[in-house]
Amino acid sequence: MHTVNIHEAKTHLSRLVEEAAQGKSFIIAKAGKPLVKVSSLSEEEKKGVRKTGFMAGEILVPDDFDSMEKEEMMMLFEGKVS
Repeated sequence: MHTVNIHEAKTHLSRLVEEAAQGKSFIIAKAGKPLVKVSSLSEEEKKGVRKTGFMAGEILVPDDFDSMEKEEMMMLFEGKVS
């Protein structure tokens, strides 16, 4: 894996991105210190697959969610809150 400085990355961005897309990862460095690694996306990432239910059991929605703070909301809409 090769390292390029920021100036070189800006100058040759199109070529570097094409190489990374073909599996040739590279590192961008600033003042000789590595900052980021650029690599190609996995097939799943390319497709933008979203996993339904990936947070199942992580979030609890109360039964009265639709009516919570109903009076306060109505007062806000009617401009009655000081």
